[in-house]
Order: sequence, then C-alpha cells, then structure tokens
Amino acid sequence: MQILLAVDASAASRAALDEVATRPWPEGSRVEVLTVVDKLEPWALGELTEQVHAHARQLAESAAERLRLRGLAADGRVVEGDPKTKILDHATTLGADLIVLGAHGTSAIERFLLGSVSKIVLRYAPCSVAIVRDSGARGAALKVLLAVDGSEGSRRAAEALARHPWPAGTEIRVLSAVELNLSALQASFEIPSLDITHLESQRAAAMQRAEDAIDSARKTLEAAGLATSESISVLVASPKEVILQEAAEWPADWIVLGSNGHGALDRFLLGSTSEAVATHAACSVEVIRGKG
Repeated sequence: MQILLAVDASAASRAALDEVATRPWPEGSRVEVLTVVDKLEPWALGELTEQVHAHARQLAESAAERLRLRGLAADGRVVEGDPKTKILDHATTLGADLIVLGAHGTSAIERFLLGSVSKIVLRYAPCSVAIVRDSGARGAALKVLLAVDGSEGSRRAAEALARHPWPAGTEIRVLSAVELNLSALQASFEIPSLDITHLESQRAAAMQRAEDAIDSARKTLEAAGLATSESISVLVASPKEVILQEAAEWPADWIVLGSNGHGALDRFLLGSTSEAVATHAACSVEVIRGKG
C-alpha cells in the first residue's frame, strides 16, 4: 500500500502522523511524508528562504524517521508551491492508494493543511483520503462507523475496510440512511403530480436497498474476520446529519464511507455528503475512492 502523509508543524498534522505511526498497515506498505512550502514572495530571498526550507525538511525527515522506527518504509520530501495542487499532483505521480492529512493546520509559515486544503484534496484526490482528528485512541481497539447505500462507492468502501488491518478488538457498525420525506422524493423526480401510491412504493424500494446494503457490507466484513455490531437503517431527510449524529452518539473513532452514491431517491454518499461528513465530524473520516 502506498501512503502519502502530508504534514506541517500543526497539532492536526501531529495527530495524522500519530495515526500512521500506530495503525497497522498491510505488509510491504510504504509512506512518503510530504511537506509543502508556500511559494515565497520575491522579496523573501536568501536567509529567510533557506530557513523556511530547512524547517520544512526537518519536519518531513523527522516524521519519516519516526515511521521508520515503527518498522515502516518511509521517506521525506519537500516541495514548493500551492499545497492543494502539490498534494494532488504528488499523489498522482506516486500512485498513492491513500492520502492522510490533518483536519486543518495552524502553521503561520507554511499556511498548510487549512480546512480549504483538506476539502480540495478530499474533493479531487485520485485515491482514498483520510482526514485525521486526534481521538487519543492510538493503537487501541477502534469503533468504526461504515456508512453504506448499496452503490458501487459504498461497496468499495466495505471492501477497503475489510482489507485494512485494524487494531485487535476493533468494532464496525454498519449504517444506512434512506431519505423518506415525500416532498423531497417528489421534488427529486421533478414530477409535481407524482401520486402518493407511487411514492410509497419507491420508499419501500429504498428501504429494501438500505437493508440489502447493510447485509452485503456485514457479509464482506465478517468474511474478513471483523466484528460488526448492530446495523441500523434510518428514515431521514438528511443522510449526512444521521451519519454525524450516529458517530457522535456511539461515539465512533472513525467514519468510513464511499465517495459517491446513486439514485435520485437516496441522494446518499454523494460528494457533498462525504465532504460534509469529513468537514463536520468530531472524529477521523476516511473517504474511499477507487483508483482508475
């Protein structure tokens, strides 16, 4: 597995490094630690430029060294330019399977991994993206909430979660949300005169897809030896709100979901949903996106 870890000097980046350092990874995994330095203004030459780049090199190499001490193959790299563009370009060049970054950053020098950066990376990355928030549960058993809707994207999410090594005792809860607001269903079809009987049949079909999605995901996870807890199907107007609420009430350490969904009825796990969950969750979020 090829992992791109983007870091700066912020607490958010330290949490991302802690996560990569303590989480089990498939045998043969490699990590490239990337630090991006914003391109300096023309007047910022000489000693200041060298200080900034030296600081960035130290960040990248110290992070890589920590990973090597944990038995991971890791290298550090520093590039200059717009962080959003450089992370995305480097992930493509590297053939990354996963980009890991903190939810936001505070470094005054690099101005790196701010919310806008993580959002753009999440939206346009060629691979899966993990947005890490510090839960204090490094290396311990985790509570992972998997959101599914029966789409190809959520099927890939279940399969990816099943392939990942997780700390012993990790528990997976499978959640599917269905939009059952009749006005919203009618509007989604853009047919004002759609009769209630037809809407009810569509609602029943949506419920069945949710149940099938949960059953399929549980079979995939249990076949990999993972423990799954109670699966839940929820009748809601906003899937992203239900995902966030369920994660907060459990509470989850991780949320895993696909990057897209299907169907005018469900409107579930679309890019806007995964982005909203990653932005507003109190825990870490991994959005699975298949390469190619």
